[in-house]
Amino acid sequence: MDTQNAMAGHNSPLDVALSLRMATLMDQVSRAVDRGEALLAFQPVVRAESTGQPAFYEGLFRVVDESGRFVPLGDFLPRAEATDLGRQIDCLSLALGLRALHDDPALRLSVNMSARSVGHPVWTETLRRGLAQDERIAERLILEVTESSAMDMPEIVVPFIRDLQLRGVTFALDDFGAGQTSFRYLRAFNFDMIKIDGQFIREIAQQPDHQVLTQALQAIAHHFDMFTVAEHVETAEDAAYVIDIGVDCLQGYYFGAPTITPPGTPPRRAAM
Repeated sequence: MDTQNAMAGHNSPLDVALSLRMATLMDQVSRAVDRGEALLAFQPVVRAESTGQPAFYEGLFRVVDESGRFVPLGDFLPRAEATDLGRQIDCLSLALGLRALHDDPALRLSVNMSARSVGHPVWTETLRRGLAQDERIAERLILEVTESSAMDMPEIVVPFIRDLQLRGVTFALDDFGAGQTSFRYLRAFNFDMIKIDGQFIREIAQQPDHQVLTQALQAIAHHFDMFTVAEHVETAEDAAYVIDIGVDCLQGYYFGAPTITPPGTPPRRAAM
């Protein structure tokens, strides 16, 4: 009996179907990335004291499948992150972000990356070429490093952050509170910005547990002189609460959905 049949023998038909669907999806994403069939969706991040004016935008990576539809990021990114496909996604996302910054001198943009891409030759060369076009781009680039990947390799991430901060790049710790943060490393990382994970922000106005946890994360970030962003703000009540506790910036559907239309141009199409 071969391995596939042996696995099938121990799994339910539903498990097998889900496994095959995921394999098919990963193949589709891999082919799309190879062809460069991806784009960034731009979502505004607003200042608490001036919510009508974006402080910057997050460039959210989107893959277009063979039917022309957007593939939900959550369907494939967690599995891809630890593979070579994850590095390809980081490289393409960075290239798209640098191109957007080059095209719009007024844009400030954050781009997501995994710490696993630090030192990756293609990613490093993509960044080098992008900054070489115009060194001032560095001052408008924010690199968002996922919390889980940063904590896995602090000895690599710390000098990487310090080197690029000297060139003007801003660093954000993404999904703060979602993973196993080692607070003894937090000062050493010296992130400029902390993005509080959206699971604590949704319905925060009605959830005392979310309030206590968010206030604790907010206090930790400010203790280390780090700017704070509340993710997934979806209602006026939640926005009012996080503003009241002193969060610096807010991001979420209440202030704007991601759109594939670059900032400063007439809206065309949303990218959920």
